[in-house]
Amino acid sequence: MNSMASSPIAPNPASFISNKKDLGFIAFSTSSQFSIPKCNRRISKKICSVMAPQQSERRPSTTGSVKTAMTMTEKILARASEKSQLSPGENTWVNIDVLMTHDVCGPGSIGIFKKEFGQNAKVWDREKIVIIPDHYIFTSDERANRNVDILRDFCMEQNIKYFYDIKDLSDFKANPDYKGVCHIALAQEGHCRPGEVLLGTDSHTCTAGAFGQFATGIGNTDAGFVLGAGKLLLKVPPTLRFVMDGEMPNYLLAKDLILQIIGEISVSGATYKSMEFVGTTVESLTMEERMTLCNMVVEAGGKNGVVPADSTTFKYLEDKTSMAYEPVYSDEQARFLSEYRFDVSKLEPLVAKPHSPDNRALARECKDVKIDRVYIGSCTGGKTEDFMAAAKVFLASGKKVKVPTFLVPATQKVWMDVYGLPVPGSGGKTCSQIFEEAGCDTPASPNCGACLGGPKDTYARMNEPTVCVSTTNRNFPGRMGHKEGQIYLASPFTAAASALTGYVTDPREFLQ
Repeated sequence: MNSMASSPIAPNPASFISNKKDLGFIAFSTSSQFSIPKCNRRISKKICSVMAPQQSERRPSTTGSVKTAMTMTEKILARASEKSQLSPGENTWVNIDVLMTHDVCGPGSIGIFKKEFGQNAKVWDREKIVIIPDHYIFTSDERANRNVDILRDFCMEQNIKYFYDIKDLSDFKANPDYKGVCHIALAQEGHCRPGEVLLGTDSHTCTAGAFGQFATGIGNTDAGFVLGAGKLLLKVPPTLRFVMDGEMPNYLLAKDLILQIIGEISVSGATYKSMEFVGTTVESLTMEERMTLCNMVVEAGGKNGVVPADSTTFKYLEDKTSMAYEPVYSDEQARFLSEYRFDVSKLEPLVAKPHSPDNRALARECKDVKIDRVYIGSCTGGKTEDFMAAAKVFLASGKKVKVPTFLVPATQKVWMDVYGLPVPGSGGKTCSQIFEEAGCDTPASPNCGACLGGPKDTYARMNEPTVCVSTTNRNFPGRMGHKEGQIYLASPFTAAASALTGYVTDPREFLQ
């Protein structure tokens, strides 16, 4: 156990932001932040060119010879709406590349589609619709099970190409098509591509912005319309820019970064705004960590989050999709509403105290908070690298957990990784072996688990007013179950450290 005195400690989380500049749509240069990499696959102009061909009689976008610069989000929406120029506040009809729905919202969306387009209507494109049961799967609740039946019937009727079905609830491994949490499955199955527009009937669809695309959540009514029309009227959001530089300390994860940002701007600080993440720290993040970053922009009210696509993105996609894609990047003189700069090297492990994601505190400030359980899972904290991070803490400590510790892999692939991939520095041990030695619960079947609460028999649901440290994304009253439960949002590092002590714990107690 290393001494905390060896780590520089800042007195206030707010001090980690080195500069915040209100730009009020004043243009500034971004050329020094990142270079624009080229996509490493051959782009088919025939497939990718969705902008209407330039007509000789069309007037220029501006009175000058150079058109107004645009942000990534503005460029993606302009291309998808076949316009040469868009500005924040404009309403535009956007052609959709991918529509995702799941078992909670799918039946309602289907009902609206049939009501408005006709009982015998066909969807606009059976290959651009992705349907993923994931929320209330492993339950005996008849209504929850019926929701999946409705999805199955619709997919058979419409010949939907991408339906990740599950029939045998007793053994998820007996269902080769079943994936798990929609936002992670979308990435793993190659449905997330730079420059595209992805909509989903789930607020955390913004996760896919990590791939340099416009991704946001919509309601059932909008989804019902998209099922039939393939387009949606959207308002172009202004963009907030978050520049994160500095070497990431070995005790931090992307969850700490996004908790810092939300704590800085509040849960309403990005309402209907795009959040663009750049800087040397962001460039060093893996795809899964970038997904964590974008996953929680909605907790700040954000319309979407986005990370510029680079070699890390392209490498991840190499074995995921054969479809051509065309990334876009913010222009050098793009207009941002505000800019926030962070020196990540000075950041400490954070938690969000009950009952709001912006109730930020240093983990070490909460060391007297006694907890009843730990939950590691969800679209935010149930990815392969999240479990690797937790295993690293357990391995470093060599101790057993003091409270029940629940593990819910996001997808079937993550579950296989937990049981198959060796943890670096462990001598060949897998996450599952390390979890077993630490006394954790056996990793559960992949799904959303207790994140949203769900039916009473949902695994790890808080059916009593307990105190939980969780890698999920929301800690409102009633989230994960009981309305009097208390949830401390944290990174997998902090969650694992807390499991070992029975109190909210700074992971630096175990990580060198």
